[in-house]
Amino acid sequence: MPSRKDTLRAAAACALLAWAGWLHAAEGVTAQQVLVGQSITLQGGKNAYGAAVMDGVRTYLDKINAQGGVHGRQVALGTLDDDSQAAKAEANARQLVEKDRVFVLFGSVEGGPSTAVMRVAVSHKVPFIGPMAGSPSLRVPHQPMVFPVRAEHKEEFRVLLEYAKMTGIQRVGFMRADSDTGQQHLKNVQALCQQLGLQLTADLPFKSDESDAQIAALAQRLGSSNTQLVFNHGGIGVYEKLIRQARQQGVKVQFSAVNSGATQLAANLGPLAQGMVVAQVVPSPWERKTAIAREYQDDFKQRHPGKAFSYGSLEGYITAKALVAALRLAGPQPTRESLVTGIEKAGQLELSGLRNSYRPGQHLGMQLVDLSLVNPQGRFVH
Repeated sequence: MPSRKDTLRAAAACALLAWAGWLHAAEGVTAQQVLVGQSITLQGGKNAYGAAVMDGVRTYLDKINAQGGVHGRQVALGTLDDDSQAAKAEANARQLVEKDRVFVLFGSVEGGPSTAVMRVAVSHKVPFIGPMAGSPSLRVPHQPMVFPVRAEHKEEFRVLLEYAKMTGIQRVGFMRADSDTGQQHLKNVQALCQQLGLQLTADLPFKSDESDAQIAALAQRLGSSNTQLVFNHGGIGVYEKLIRQARQQGVKVQFSAVNSGATQLAANLGPLAQGMVVAQVVPSPWERKTAIAREYQDDFKQRHPGKAFSYGSLEGYITAKALVAALRLAGPQPTRESLVTGIEKAGQLELSGLRNSYRPGQHLGMQLVDLSLVNPQGRFVH
């Protein structure tokens, strides 16, 4: 039978282990703040979409902090620029988790960088809230630490293709990254085309460093494929060049787009964007038809007087709102485990009426996809 001294030592050892485990689970949390780590594509301020997203994120977090934060703690956001490079995004995420000891990861943009951050989140068991990308791997296979907010690209493809079929289109083309993620998107598009009875007549893979001659060759391929409509997966800069080259060559085809960077695409194309149909994963930031848009507009005008509303800043605002909702669900003594459990137990995050879903084994986020049309004035009409 163990002595009283041995029993006390064992109890002390168990208490020490429990205390050490709590400290590890609650890394990034103090009495004054909760530290959130973000790797995002800013490219030194040159990436207009990333900059717009940050405007929206800061607008919401500043409001919450001014109101006293979450459970009395300020939400401190540490942001690193990944320059739209997956390797750099992964290095940033490792620094944020291993060196800076953040509580959660948050809010990357673009598929490659977001997927890279996800790998760190999974390996270190750190929740990753709100990757602003539509990559399939963020949801399939299920990643217990990853909580997407926006809809995935597959749902955008579905809505674009359903609309194309409704308007009499039969032959479609798909411009996608020449990568593993691009191959996953291609498989989804092929399956959707089969379901809808459409023909995929042009698969247009691209590299980020495509030369003008290579883009001209893609446009020629498109012109000879008898394709009626083309849509894209990311690569806004390359897609813009393809559209310009196709028009110069007189290729008769309609162009559509997914949401990522669509505002910048339309602005850069000018009159060439007129009539484009674009999938959107947030409501119109210019209309006041939804509670979230009204809330965003009122807060954004106060923080950024005179600055234009945009899809990017609204998406950033919504995603920051999801982050705060998740932190609240983690409770007044938050751990990473209590955050995950809190979200899944609630089944959703409070996003001013926007429907979203999180349950054990399936973190869907929102499924909202709306269609917008670029009018002659270059504005998006829903």
